[in-house]
Amino acid sequence: MSVGEHLRLGARLNPRWDDALAHARIERWGLDPRRRAGKLSGGQRAQLALTLASAKRPQLLVLDEPVAALDPLARRDFLAGLMEIVAEDGVSVVLSSHLVADLERVCDHLVVLVGGEARLDGEVEEILATHRRLTGPRRDVATLLAAHYVVSESHTGRQSTVLVRTEEPILDPQWTVSELGLEDLVLAYLSGAARRPVLELLR
Repeated sequence: MSVGEHLRLGARLNPRWDDALAHARIERWGLDPRRRAGKLSGGQRAQLALTLASAKRPQLLVLDEPVAALDPLARRDFLAGLMEIVAEDGVSVVLSSHLVADLERVCDHLVVLVGGEARLDGEVEEILATHRRLTGPRRDVATLLAAHYVVSESHTGRQSTVLVRTEEPILDPQWTVSELGLEDLVLAYLSGAARRPVLELLR
């Protein structure tokens, strides 16, 4: 099927179909309506799929690994198009991805799933604000205050590195405190899942 045939089929199958929006999007992304979809690049096919989804005028889009097979430039373009739809149409998006760096750019709420169970759930800004990496002389993490939830820990002969979730300041001068990026934080929850079975829910 050609790009244009996909759009015509979408119009026949969806009563809320916005044909003007669909054609505006394929024109914006330089998609030839006469070209067969199978001949498009991966990034172009992703844009066509996003066009078909958005032209249905949904209130909610559920996207499963939409950029996993795309190169960095195509991922950037796809996510830019997705954010346009969110901004212009007020669509809510549930997006699953293993590419955490992309999630940090476009998502405002994050759920980390391990083995089908939620390990972390909260607003991205709050998650980043309440997690810190502590580095200092080797010590037992049991000496940390109860308010400092230990997500992960690693030790060498002389040094301890601990990732904690806390809303309290770290007052112990032996700790060097640093912020984390979302990718490091998510990886810590994934690697520490076996020893931390309880859902961490941030509200």
